[in-house]
Amino acid sequence: RSTLYNCPALSDVDAAGKILAMLGCVLERQDDRITVDARDITYLDLPEQLMREMRSSILFLGAILARCGRACLSFPGGCELGARPIDLHIEGLRRLGASIVEEHGCLRCRIDGRFRGAEITLPFPSVGATENIMLAAAMAPGTTVLYNAAAEPEIEALQNFINLMGGEITGAGTP
Repeated sequence: RSTLYNCPALSDVDAAGKILAMLGCVLERQDDRITVDARDITYLDLPEQLMREMRSSILFLGAILARCGRACLSFPGGCELGARPIDLHIEGLRRLGASIVEEHGCLRCRIDGRFRGAEITLPFPSVGATENIMLAAAMAPGTTVLYNAAAEPEIEALQNFINLMGGEITGAGTP
């Protein structure tokens, strides 16, 4: 169980909650606090309607693959800023050992066994790709080094959160 504080009442937070519930997580919301119990994930395929609700829905991919070994999802949506490809996410997860195939607008993803540590260089800093790779690599044996990583405060916050759960990540906030 993880409890998050100061969670704003935003549509993206609601959409993330719907995705977590679809996966089989139990969520409890009280005011600005959300508790997530992810012990019993039972569903690994995310429907297009949920994936299209928010751009950051792609961030579930690395974590689901690391935990369950497979996933099927559509491309994310929700971005009114124009096209924002997810190729950096996909390439980073492939470098960690994922097989990702696009079929009719669906990403069929799997790993054999577990992710493995790798050196990954992003062509430019991307907050989302950095987060997705960190989430996946946190469960990978070996060492992963991410070059040209995003250095925003949310990257440091994710590092701290993963480390509180037993991860060993250093260097967040630097490229």
